[in-house]
Amino acid sequence: MSGIGTLKAGASARARTGGRRWLKWIILGPLLFVVLLQLYFFAMVCWWTQFNPSSTSMMRQQLSALREQNPNAKLEQVWVPYARISNNLKRAVIASEDANFSEHDGVDWDALEKAYERNNKKHRVVGGGSTITQQLAKNLFLSGSRNYLRKGQELVIAYMLEAVMDKERILEIYLNVVEFGRGVFGAEAAARHYFRIPAANLNATQAARLAVMLPNPRYYDRHRDTSYLARRTAIIQRRMNAAELP
Repeated sequence: MSGIGTLKAGASARARTGGRRWLKWIILGPLLFVVLLQLYFFAMVCWWTQFNPSSTSMMRQQLSALREQNPNAKLEQVWVPYARISNNLKRAVIASEDANFSEHDGVDWDALEKAYERNNKKHRVVGGGSTITQQLAKNLFLSGSRNYLRKGQELVIAYMLEAVMDKERILEIYLNVVEFGRGVFGAEAAARHYFRIPAANLNATQAARLAVMLPNPRYYDRHRDTSYLARRTAIIQRRMNAAELP
């Protein structure tokens, strides 16, 4: 009888040990996944300091959506170096999207606080307060969904980008991968799509118009002559000279 009791006690102890082991992995497993995911993001960010991204998360999502309607659909996107993008467009995008781009370290906390207050006042998301660096983080890796978990990951990647890239490289990548219309990505494709000219030749008015389209590019691709677009273009054009280029 004592032997049977010993066996039962041993089995019970092993069961408790096994249960604790599973509990440990239930807790540590997700944590390990998060750490490995951040390491992957950081490795890719380091890679892109020297090499241009051939695709982004936002591009792949848009291409998938287009191919649901047309299996042969392709994106419009041509990479051009920083020097072959009009300074007008660089200034317009900074003036419209991130006036403090050259000063912040990836996140403009004042802009985030103001956006949070506006959203609370409207009881809906009317603005995210994202910097150009945050927008690039989202475009490269994340989805277009709006939730606090995704926003938190966006902040982490933004700091990664700022840690290993200079401002010029961040702006160069951003201007080559940001969405300007339905299936239209990057400054070169946008300049040719809307104005039939290369990105290097964009004048101030054309550049301001493209910059104003960025928050809702697919809508403005279909509605190019709205009164809001005209008014906002004029405002951004007046602000462009104050925009500091990296």
